[in-house]
Amino acid sequence: MKAWIQRVTEASVDIGDERVAEIGKGYLVLLGVTHTDSERSADEMTERICNLRIFEDAGGKTNLSLIDVGGSVIVVSQFTLYADTSHGRRPGFSNAARPELAEPLYERVVANLRARLGAERVGTGRFGAEMKVRLLNDGPFSVELTTA
Repeated sequence: MKAWIQRVTEASVDIGDERVAEIGKGYLVLLGVTHTDSERSADEMTERICNLRIFEDAGGKTNLSLIDVGGSVIVVSQFTLYADTSHGRRPGFSNAARPELAEPLYERVVANLRARLGAERVGTGRFGAEMKVRLLNDGPFSVELTTA
C-alpha cells in the first residue's frame, strides 16, 4: 500500500457540483492499493498516517503528528500511485489492485482513521469517481508512505 501525504492548510474534494469533503489544517492523503495488500496493510497504513511527525513544534522541528495538532484528513483513492512508467510514454497500471480488493482496503483505512481521529475529522473522495481535488500545500511538505 502506498500513501502520498501532503501537509495542507486546507483541502477539498468536489464531485460534479457537489463538495464532498473539506478540511483545514491536516493531510490530503492519496491512497493506492496493490495486489499483495491486506487488512494488515490497511491497519499499518492507518497507524503510519496518524503518527507521521511532519508538523512543526514550537522549536520549528517536525516533531508533531496529525494527532498531536488535532488535524484533519481527506483520503482519496489513487490507483495511479502504482503506475509503471519504466517503458514507453504511456503508464501501465497492472501493479494497482483491482477494485474488488482495493475498495474494501481503502474503506478500512478510512474507517480506522475515523475510529482514531473522530468521524468529523476524516473526509473522503468517492472510490472510482471523477474528482476535483484542491489543496493548499503547507511547506510544501509531501512524503510517500509505504507498507511492507
